[in-house]
Parts: sequence; structure tokens; C-alpha cells
Amino acid sequence: MRKVGLKVRTAGMALALVALVGGCTSIRDHRGYLIDQTLLDSVQPGIDNRLSVEKTLGRPTFESQFGQKDWYYISQTVKTPPFRSARTAEQTVLRVRFDPAGNVVGVDKRGLEQVARLDPDGHTTPTLGRHRSLLEDLFGNIGAVGTGGAGTAPQGPGPNGS
Repeated sequence: MRKVGLKVRTAGMALALVALVGGCTSIRDHRGYLIDQTLLDSVQPGIDNRLSVEKTLGRPTFESQFGQKDWYYISQTVKTPPFRSARTAEQTVLRVRFDPAGNVVGVDKRGLEQVARLDPDGHTTPTLGRHRSLLEDLFGNIGAVGTGGAGTAPQGPGPNGS
């Protein structure tokens, strides 16, 4: 009877360990446009126009606001490791360029190489100037402010005396 209890306890601990380790896997999530390469290849410069691109690829993720009204389709795959923040693993940006008449001029495809990685320096922004401690901030002005000019009227034509 004791051996059976030991086997059940060992099996239960192994099962709990597997469940614990299984919870430490990364989560993959897709965001944005789902790219179908066959549909993308069917968009031809000089043949298609805005209406045919919309019927083939659907509405764009966004449209450029300045210059030519290019259409952008954004697709991202994001990985979230356990106990960490999400990070973009793959990204594709499709840009469909149109001429002023609304005909397709070209289709550009860019990936993650165009993404700029920013590495912030902690929770502070470095600035020029003196670094002061809390006590210097609290007591630094004691004796530095004089009483000259207290109670005198401003000089000059403006409201501040200038």
C-alpha cells in the first residue's frame, strides 16, 4: 500500500511539473492584415486600380496622409515570452502606390529590417546641467535669494518693467 501511495505522489508531482513548465511557453499572436501571397501577386502595376485592389486585397490598414495617397497593409507576428513584455517577431509592410489617376504604379514589400529598435536609458532622460541631490533641491536656495528689489515698482514702460 505504501508503494502505491509513493507512485501516485511521484506521478502527481511529475504531472504538476509538466503543467508548470507548460505554462512557461511563449505566446504567438498575429496582428493586422493576413497576407495571401497569391492575392498579392495578382495585383499588377499598370493594370489594376484602386477599386480592383480593394476588391482583391480589401481595405488598407491605413492610407498615407501627405503626397500621393498610397495604401499600406501591415502584418505583425508578436511573441510574448513568460513574465516579459511582448516583442515583434515578424513584420511585413505592403505599400501599394497609385498614380494621380488611381492606377497602380507599384507594390513594395518591406520587413522587420525597416523597424528602428529603441533602447531607453532606464526611467530617466539624460539632460545637460548639474545633477543635484534631494537635499540640494530642498535647501539649495537658502541665502541665495536676496531682498533687493522687494517692494519696489517695476521700471520701464511694459507691465513687467521691460
